[in-house]
Amino acid sequence: MTAQTTAGHRSSTFLQVSIALQTLAIFFQAVTAGLLLSTSYGETLHGVGARVMYGASMLYVLAAVLAWRPGGGSARPIVHASGFLVLASVQVVLGIAHRPALHVPLGALMFGLSVLALAPALSAARRPDHSGTR
Repeated sequence: MTAQTTAGHRSSTFLQVSIALQTLAIFFQAVTAGLLLSTSYGETLHGVGARVMYGASMLYVLAAVLAWRPGGGSARPIVHASGFLVLASVQVVLGIAHRPALHVPLGALMFGLSVLALAPALSAARRPDHSGTR
């Protein structure tokens, strides 16, 4: 395995981990949204989760750039990650503005899109490496 192949593999793994982290953070937000309605600590958990979700979206952008850079492949993951960051920014603004009629459906959309981004990343992780090494 060459150094470039190793760097590309590490970048790809980082991208997969960042998408998984983002998906888990968004799912955590759905859980804490329910707690927000039913417990005294739900608001605190939802606020912390919002910061983690936003950070995960920024990490996804970084991972997409790093995965693109070594191999010079498609910039499509950067566009997807940047789109998530825009959606996360809108989500934060809507949450702060207490606009649940828009905040909740956008959160559901973000979770669905994140799962759709995660599925190919996980299937790519399971594909065997045919780089010619034995």
